[in-house]
Amino acid sequence: MSDSEIMAFILGSLATISIIAIVYYVLLVIAQWKIFTKAGEAGWKSIIPILNGHVLYRICWKPSMFWICVVAAILAGIFNSMQNSLAAIIALILYIVVAVISIIQYFKLSKAFGHGVGFAIGLILLNPIFMLILGFGSSTYAEHN
Repeated sequence: MSDSEIMAFILGSLATISIIAIVYYVLLVIAQWKIFTKAGEAGWKSIIPILNGHVLYRICWKPSMFWICVVAAILAGIFNSMQNSLAAIIALILYIVVAVISIIQYFKLSKAFGHGVGFAIGLILLNPIFMLILGFGSSTYAEHN
């Protein structure tokens, strides 16, 4: 393989990944727009990346959990960049905290729209599809506990 063929392959791969990421983001924005509208929030808030996460947590849980998740993710990134074992362990623990909070948030989101554990698992594993089902489906929003 020549250098130009390798470069073409790399650029083609990057273009494909970029298109998939854009489609994923657009589907997520559309789904969140409908979910926010059902929950009495302004749909446009789904377009702004950090705000959409905050609103999603506010709809089904506590906004403070969103900020805990953000801070834990930032700290995990910082510890992950350090070059020692203790920092790597701390980063791993923080990533696990973020994952657990996110999983609980999806269970609470499922419950807030009248669905159960199965739907929550769908939200975790096939997020854009189940977010679209939540947004465009017949489920209605019930205030979170």
